[in-house]
Formats: sequence, structure tokens, C-alpha cells
Amino acid sequence: MIKKGASFLLLLLLWSACSSERDTFTNRAFHNLTAHYNAYYLADTKIKGVEKEIKQNYKEDYTQILPVFVPIDSATIDSNTEILENARELASKAIEWHRISKWVDDSYHLLGKIDYLQGNFDDAQNTFKYVNVNAKDKDLRHKTLIALLKLYVDLEENEKANFTIDYLSKETEINDENRYELYRTLAYYYESRNDQNGVLSALDKALDYEQDKKEASRINFILAQRYQRAGLDALAYDYYRKAQEGNPPYERSFFAQLYAQQVAELNKSKDLKKVRNYYEDLYKDPKNKDLKDVVVYEMALFEEKQGDLDLALELLHQAAKEPGSNPRQKGYIYQKLADINLKEFQDYRATKYYLDSALTFIGERDPSAILIQEQKATLDQYVLHVERIELNDSLLVLSEKSPEEQRLVAEKYIKNEEERLLREAEEAQAPEPTSIFDNLLAFNDRGSGSAFYFDNSLARQQGAIEFRRTWGTRPLQDNWRRSSVSFQDTNPTIAAPSDTDSLRTEENNPLNQLPELDDLLAQIPDSPERIQGLNLELEESYFELGKLLYFDLEELEQSIANLESLVRLYPNSNRKPEAYYLLYLAQKDRGGNASQYASRLNSEFPESRFTFSVNNPDAASGNLAYIKSSEEYAKAYEAYYAGNYTESRRIIRNALENYPLTRNTERLLLLEIMNTGKIESKANYRAKLEDYIANSQDSALVDLARNMLYPLLSEEELASLNPKTVTVADSTALGLNQTEQEAPIDLSESPYKVNNSQTHIFVLAMERSVADAAERLLGDLENFHGKNFKGNRLRTGNMNMTREDAIFIISPFTSAEQAQKYHELFVKDFKSENLPQEIIDRSFYISIENFQTLNKSKNLEEYRAFFKSAYQ
Repeated sequence: MIKKGASFLLLLLLWSACSSERDTFTNRAFHNLTAHYNAYYLADTKIKGVEKEIKQNYKEDYTQILPVFVPIDSATIDSNTEILENARELASKAIEWHRISKWVDDSYHLLGKIDYLQGNFDDAQNTFKYVNVNAKDKDLRHKTLIALLKLYVDLEENEKANFTIDYLSKETEINDENRYELYRTLAYYYESRNDQNGVLSALDKALDYEQDKKEASRINFILAQRYQRAGLDALAYDYYRKAQEGNPPYERSFFAQLYAQQVAELNKSKDLKKVRNYYEDLYKDPKNKDLKDVVVYEMALFEEKQGDLDLALELLHQAAKEPGSNPRQKGYIYQKLADINLKEFQDYRATKYYLDSALTFIGERDPSAILIQEQKATLDQYVLHVERIELNDSLLVLSEKSPEEQRLVAEKYIKNEEERLLREAEEAQAPEPTSIFDNLLAFNDRGSGSAFYFDNSLARQQGAIEFRRTWGTRPLQDNWRRSSVSFQDTNPTIAAPSDTDSLRTEENNPLNQLPELDDLLAQIPDSPERIQGLNLELEESYFELGKLLYFDLEELEQSIANLESLVRLYPNSNRKPEAYYLLYLAQKDRGGNASQYASRLNSEFPESRFTFSVNNPDAASGNLAYIKSSEEYAKAYEAYYAGNYTESRRIIRNALENYPLTRNTERLLLLEIMNTGKIESKANYRAKLEDYIANSQDSALVDLARNMLYPLLSEEELASLNPKTVTVADSTALGLNQTEQEAPIDLSESPYKVNNSQTHIFVLAMERSVADAAERLLGDLENFHGKNFKGNRLRTGNMNMTREDAIFIISPFTSAEQAQKYHELFVKDFKSENLPQEIIDRSFYISIENFQTLNKSKNLEEYRAFFKSAYQ
């Protein structure tokens, strides 16, 4: 009876504890235990499993700067819908069934995370706000606010994000786990705003709280990439070495080692054989089997720097055929091929097709793809009109021949195509290379020497083409060789696949590329209507191509040739007045006979607005054209400063076309050059600036163009300039005497900008001979830091600023104030054997942004003058 009574009492206590209404100690203990280790735990585990799968499915692109957070893949979320909904049900049960437990707020937080992962941003935001207001646990509130901050960044709600950052900055007792997430989210915020310094500072602080060594390796790799892009090779090398710690994935370790070698040695080494052997060893290493395309690509970039373009191009073609684990790498290879063909050969057609190939490997939402699409817009039009002119012109010539002659031409074309395919097949038979330099264009095949017919792709392709030549295209049926098959069934039976049949079913069957004879003959126009249609297309293409070559590609000779073809072949074209005007401008630009086209405009089209513009170049002053062009200039200017460079360029070109030769023309041309500096190469930017300076008549605009040109010049070019011809604002760029340079300067005219909140570095500059004599300098710096800045995680590196000057860099300092404190103590207390006090006294600190400017100009005295005026 006593045992039964005790059992009954225990059951009664358990039953009463199950109640979610009674707030007693027993009830709370029961619900805390059950909510935590049943519903909440299971829901949290499922969510973490989905987050882990997102990371595993994401393919890191180590050739580009890694994102702070791995992007959420909607496909992974969709495939885990059932798991997330199950997690939602469990978290809801923890709230409904265990209302008096302390895990209710945590369960609401999980619901917010689920909504965030599934893209239900409004629901996620409301849930996070509810937890922030109602949660009693400070750590949970901090975690929720950080999640809310990330959501605001995703939604580009910068004002709310700034408010949240400000609020969190005033919070105390944030635990280490939340601080790590906070600094990572701050880096994400700065990344979204393209604030390089903010990202560097936030990630560097995140490292102080990271417990996962693999995640620390990833953050170090991002920091290394960003420092390398900023030109701080010494810092980049340090972080790349740290990125190899913590047992990272092999691919990250490979890239960290490769880039560390580049910034430390390869880019500076004069021992070409040593560098090539380094890449050769990487190529032969079996562990790099899926990274061969990367190795060959990097080797191609190295050879390009050595000036061997032919070898660089061969290596790039090989890289495109090598195995690789990252499809985007192939896109970058084709993008580089396009870049070389454009810059070095002005081969616009090849450039367009290489960019097309690049886009097949780079996703349309990738930033690189967006830039490629913008670059391709002009090239697409160029190729469209060039190929249309070539095709229509050939068809019109063929239309004048007899049917027999047309057939002979078509047959010869098909034969030439067959021979081309055979040559390509033969090239594909080279054995798989064991070295980068062995058969650069080899495919991975068993080789032409294979005795077995079906293993020899050259023999199979030759057989297929020979079959086609002899028998033509035949249906698959038995007894096809017999002259009469009338005794057979009218429906052909399917025979076992022959060699030709197997080739036809192959995706890359070369026979699919051969046109049918009848199809070629059908393209030749055989009626006046079709001939007229081809001529209308030709008229349009000659004009549009001439216009595009003049305004977009600046190919004056080609533009003139196409426009002259237009007026010669189509004398009655309604585009003739504008064609004359463009010819007038092009001849004027090249110093040719522009007056002949002015005369033609006056005689043939005296009432045309183009004739008026030619006759009255200054008449637009103060009239409607000037007003309209001013309005267009204002729109283009606003688009430029909003970062919409392509739109700004479009507005400028429309203005120049619609309102030519107004007082705004030179301003519009200079703004167009500024757009070039943002979206084209530095070489193009510099060439256009130099041309503008040589031809512009507006002295104020010429001075402005010179200011824009100086950062692009080398030390020798700057030294060769005559200081008397330079404006006061630019005199500092020429490296004048020290007394003049150290005088206070007008900060508004300096190329350097004051930004005290940016990350700063400390610089100790000296001649190389002094650096070599101060053998103990690095050790003394480490001792100085250990004594005075033990907890600041300062790093020391050195690099060559010029052939004569070496600099030592101490970093990072999160603000100018911290750098100033270091500088004051350094000047006061630091000593090192064989290091003159003058070097110490002339040390300075500089923001990352300003250091990039200094690294381009190499003018230390110019920055010291700015440093004295801005900081001292």
C-alpha cells in the first residue's frame, strides 16, 4: 500500500508539472527541461543542418575576393523545405506547450531564423523585433539585434542598419560569441557599401573572437586578398601564411600558398627559370589535378608581364581546356583572352566572342557578368553590322552568277569547311601533356596513334566526312548500298549504330557544323524583293558601323571607310547628311580634308541642321542648342556621380550628336573621358586624357585634365615635365624641393583626403642602404610592440616603394587617433642600432585609401606635406 501510494503521488506531481499554466518551481523546472532538450534542441539542430548544407554546397571562388558571408542558395532552401517546416513546428510547440519555460524567446528567435532563410523578410523582421523588446536574456537580445542588422543590410535599409549599429556600439557585456558575429556582420555591412577600410577593420577584430580555426583561416584569406588588391604585399603575405593554418580545405590552402608566393617573390623575381619551374611543379603535382586550369592561367599572366604575348595567349588557350573544379575560372580565362585581343590587337570581333564564351561560365548575377554585358553592348552591335556587311555583300555578288557557278562556290565552301574540321581533329590527337610547355593546345585524348578505330577520333572523323562526301546524308536502314530497295519494306529498319551514326548522335559531332548544299544555295537572293532587302540592311549597317566606330571605338580610318562606302553605294540614302557630317568631324580629327564634306553639305543639303552646325560652329552660344546641351550635361554629370557610368556615357553621346559644337562640347568630352576612367582600362583613360590636353582650347579644362593625368604617370615621366607649365594644384605631384613641399598646403587641392575613422597604417621610410644597415630593425620593432602595445595585434612588414626607397609598415590602427598615439610614443621612445633619428622623426601614419594613392605616385615628400598640414 505504501509503494502504491508513493507511485500515485509521483504521478500526481508529474501531472501537475505538465500544466503550462501553474507557475511553480516544479512546473518551471519540468518545462525548462522539456522545452530545451526536446522541441528547441531538435529545431535548432535541423536549422544548423540546413545552414551547414548551404556552406557545403557553395563553391568558393578563390580567384575573386571571398564574400564575408556565404550567400544563401534558394535551391538548397527549397530542397530542405520539409526540414525547415518541421523545425518551425518544433519551435512553435516549444512556445505553445511550454509557455512558462525560459526557452520561449529562444524559440521565437529560431522562428525568425527560419523566416529569414526562406526569404520571408517581413515576418523575420517582426519576429526579431519582438524578441528584442520582450527577451530578458541580454545575450539573446544581442544575438537577435545582430541578426536584425544583417537583415537590414540585405534589404539595403541603411538608416535602420546605422541605428542598430549605433545602439549595439553602446551596449556593454556583449559575450565573445556575439562579438564575433557582430564584427562579421559589420564587415558585411561595409562590404555592401564598398568600404574597403571598414571591411578590413571589422574582420581584423572578428579574428580576436573566432574559435573555429577553419573560419579563422577563411577570414585571414579574405584579409590577404583585400590587402593584395590595395598593393600592400607585405601585409597580404602575412595573412596568406595565416590562412594556411587551421587545417583549411585543400583548395584554399593551394590558393593561399600560390598568392603568398606571388606577393613575396614571383612578381619580383628576375630568375624566370625559377618562376617557371615553380609553376611546372604545381602543374605536375597530382593533388592539383582539378586546379590545372588555375596554374596555367597564372602562368599565362606571368608571361604576359614578361612581354611574351604569344606565349601568354597559347597558355590561356591551354588553360581553357585544362580540368578545373571551378567553372567560373573558365569564364575569367575567356575574359582575359578578350582583354588581350581588345587592348593589344583591337580585334573587336574576337573580343566579342571571347566575352560570349566567358558569360557561359559566369552567372548572370555575378558582378563580373554585369561588367561584361556592358562591355559587350557596343561589340555586339559592331559584330552584327560587320558580319551582316560581309554576308550580304557576298550574297549579292553570288546573285549575279549563274546557277552552275553558284553551286561550284557552295561546294568549294563545304569542302574548305571539311578540311578545317579535319585539321582541328588532327590537332586534338596530341597526347595529354605532362608539362605546361608540352603541346600547349593539347586535348586530353588517347592520341592518334591508337590502333583501335573507335579510340581514334581523327580516324572516326575522317571516315564520317568521307562517308558524307561519297553517299551524302542517308536514313538509317538495312541494305542501303543496294541500287534498288523496292523489295524491302517501305519503312526503313534501324540498323546497329555505325561509326557515322554514332558521330551523328554525339553532342559535339563535327558533321553537325557542316551546312547542307541546298541550304547554302537557298540563301542566295533570286528575286528583286530579296535583293532590295539585302541592300536596305547593307545601307543601315554601313551607317551604324561608321557611327559606332567614330563615337564608341574611336577608329577614325575604319569609320571614314564605312561612311564613304555608304555615300558611294547608296547616293539616295536619307542618312547621307549625317554621314557627311560625321565624315567632316572624322576628317577634322585626323587633320584631313574636312572642307570637302562641308562643301557637299552646303551644296546638297543647305537646310540641314548638320550644315548649320558646320557653317556656324560658334552660333550655338546662348541659343536653344546651348541650353539643351547644358541640361544634358547636368543629367550626365548626375549619372556619373551616382555611379551610373554607362548611362552617363549614353547621355553624353546623345548630346554630342543632337547638339554638336556648342560651348558645352569640351565639357561633355572631358566628362566622357571621366567615364572611361571608371569602366575602361587605364591605358585607354590615359590616351584619351593626353589627346584631350593636346587638342582642347579651354585652358581651365586642360588644367583639370592634367590633374587627372598625373597619377597615371611614372616617376621618369613626371620628372621630365617642366614645373613651370604645371598649375599650383599639381606642383606637389612633381616632387619639388623639400622646403616647398613641407610648407602647409591647401588640403582641398591635395590628392589625399582626411578620414580619421578609416583604418590607418604607420610608415617608416628610408633609403635602401639605410634599411640594409639597420639589421636589427624588425626585431626592435617587435620588442617595442611587446612592451608598449602587447594587446594590439600589430603586424610589421616591409616593401620597396621605389628603386631607392624602402618602407616598413606597422598595422593596423582602427583610426587616426590610435595611429597618432603610436606615432607620438614611437618618435619619443623608439631606438634601433644604425637607424638615424632623422628617419624616426620623419615617420608618418596614413589611411589605407591614401596609401593606395601614395603607392601610385611614389612621392613620399608630397604625402609628408599633406601629413604635416592635416595631422600636425
